Amino acid sequence: MASNCDSCVNYVYDDDDEYYYCLVNLDEDEMYRFLTDTLKSCPYYQLDDEYAVVRRQI
Repeated sequence: MASNCDSCVNYVYDDDDEYYYCLVNLDEDEMYRFLTDTLKSCPYYQLDDEYAVVRRQI
């Protein structure tokens, strides 16, 4: 995939399950493309930028 899930804001860690997962609910077609690596780039990818709010305040 073109985007790295590790740096996506939608990719979170669940302490109870001890597993990372994506918060976006994919439909059947999107899930198939994701699992078969035919998805060119994730349309829901958002960079996890912790300092975006701080930059807006300046």
